[in-house]
Amino acid sequence: MVRKPKNSSALAFACALLIQTSSGFAEEPGSFLPELVEIVAGDYQHRLSGEFLKDGYPVDAPKVDINFARPLQIMKYQVSNRDYARCFEDQVCGLPFKRKTVVADDKPVTGVSFIDARNYAAWLTQKTGVTWRLPSDAEWAYAAGSRFYDDALGGKDAASDPSERGLLKYQQTVDLGLGSDPVVKPRGAYGANEHGVYDQTGNVWEWTDTCYTRSKISAGGEIISSDSGNCGVRVVEGKHRSYMTFFIQDAKSGGCAVGRPPDYLGFRLVRDNPAFFSGQRMRNWWTSLTNG
Repeated sequence: MVRKPKNSSALAFACALLIQTSSGFAEEPGSFLPELVEIVAGDYQHRLSGEFLKDGYPVDAPKVDINFARPLQIMKYQVSNRDYARCFEDQVCGLPFKRKTVVADDKPVTGVSFIDARNYAAWLTQKTGVTWRLPSDAEWAYAAGSRFYDDALGGKDAASDPSERGLLKYQQTVDLGLGSDPVVKPRGAYGANEHGVYDQTGNVWEWTDTCYTRSKISAGGEIISSDSGNCGVRVVEGKHRSYMTFFIQDAKSGGCAVGRPPDYLGFRLVRDNPAFFSGQRMRNWWTSLTNG
């Protein structure tokens, strides 16, 4: 038989903690906590974003080893229209592209700029008391797992054959089958990857916090110089990697620095703060409360 806690305030606190979202966090009245996927810490070899030049000619970006020292907590789905509408109603987020009002359904919000995504992250941080932010390009790729598209072209260096990279880029576009996909699908329509993260290669590209950079590399492939980053242009990820001016809401209207323009622009966030209570720690706390 389970013993009752010694006082009613402790019981009320316990009940509040037991009102859990599927991501495992207590939800207070009026707050909104998204479903999360936690990806285990580990090592990852990442193809860098940006432009890389050897002897003044573009070449494939090098790969670097990245260590994720702690688990990555990322939204299971992209931020939805319903999620975003709450931020708009609080007069923090602006209207999406060509919208006169917001809609409240579970389809991914689209037509949002980097500024809109960053404002939403600040709003969600204030609402929930934990820190939310856009992922870096490397974090997004780590979460994408096997669905991350490596944009290396291979082949000869452009310095030895300037025409070859153009032909390889054309063939890459053909191989990807990047036809227009004009209909925004319901969440989950493109399925989950091996980590349980949904829709990362659908028709909604996602903003990251990574700035566009231009670097020079040596004959041996080492980075010898790099600019400080053009943060007026950010990396966006989806079926392929692209680059977008930070205030653009509609990729087709301009601002795409390379490659075929994304169909739509949306986003998902990562969570910085660890869970207050989870798993065994919560069970231990409840046992001590009821049996103390």
